[in-house]
Amino acid sequence: MIPLNCELLDLRALVAIADGKSFLRAAEQLNLSQPALSRRIQKLETTVGTPLLERTTRSVRLTPAGQEIVPLIRRLLDEMDGSLLGMMALGERQAGRLTVASIPSATVRFLPDVLERFAQEYRNVRVRVLDLSATECAEAVRTGEAEFGITLPLTSDGDLVFEPLTDDPYGLVCRQDDPLATLADPSWADLSGRRLVTVHMGSGNRTTLEAGLARAGVELRWFYEVTRLTSALALVQAGLGPSVLPRLACQGPDARDLVWRPLKGAEVMRTIGVLRRSSAPLSPTASRLMALLAAAWIGA
Repeated sequence: MIPLNCELLDLRALVAIADGKSFLRAAEQLNLSQPALSRRIQKLETTVGTPLLERTTRSVRLTPAGQEIVPLIRRLLDEMDGSLLGMMALGERQAGRLTVASIPSATVRFLPDVLERFAQEYRNVRVRVLDLSATECAEAVRTGEAEFGITLPLTSDGDLVFEPLTDDPYGLVCRQDDPLATLADPSWADLSGRRLVTVHMGSGNRTTLEAGLARAGVELRWFYEVTRLTSALALVQAGLGPSVLPRLACQGPDARDLVWRPLKGAEVMRTIGVLRRSSAPLSPTASRLMALLAAAWIGA
C-alpha cells in the first residue's frame, strides 16, 4: 500500500532508481544531488516501514517490498500526470478569451481562414479582433489590451518585439474603366499629373509609402487625403482618381470592382508582422493562433 503522507518527489525518486538501477542516473534525471536523493529514499523507507532498495558497491536493486510497491507507484504517477495534462488541455481548449489587434487589410485577407482552423482546436475560446490602425495596434499591445498585433513595424519601443511575416508591395489601384487599367506594365511615371487619392500623413501606411518613394526619388501629386484605406478605396471607386495602396488592402470586398497593378520601376514595400510585448510570454492559445497565422502567410 502506498502511504498517503509521502511526497510525490519521493515516489518519483524510487521509480527513477528502479528504472535506471543507479543513484547517479536517477539524481541527474531528477536534477537532485545524490545526497538529497538518498535522503528522499530514506524518508520513504521510514514512512513505509521497510527497506525498498538493496545497495551494494556495484548495483542497486529493489527489495521484495520495493518490487511490490513500485508498480503501484508507477500506475499512480501515470494516472496523475495524465489527469493533469488532460485538465490543462481541457482548460486551453474549452474556455477563455483571446484578444488580438490587427490592421484591417490583414484582418480581411488572412484572419477568417486562420480563425476557422483555430476554432477546430479551441472550440470555446472566444476571439476578439480589434480592427485598428498600425499606431493603435501598437498601443493596444503596449497596454495589454491585446496579446499581440498584426501590424507594421512603426514603433521603436524597447518593450515591444516585432517579428516580420511578409512583405506587401504598394501598387496602382484604379477603376476598370480608367485608362491606367489597360496598361500591361504601368510605371510610376504613368501617374504623373494625375490627381491621386492617399491616406493622411499620420497613418503608418502613408509613412511607409513616403519613405519608400523618397528612397526611389519618386514624386507624386496627392490630391484627396483620407484617414483609412477603406475610405481611399471608396474614393477611387467613386471615380475621383487612382491611388497607390498595398496589395493586401485591395484583396477585400471593398476593392472587388477595382484593379490593382504593380508599378514598374522602384519597388516600394511595407512589412507586416506580429507585434508583442517582450516582457510577457504569449499564452498557449495566442501562441497557437500566431503559429497558424505564420503558416498562412508562408502558404499564401
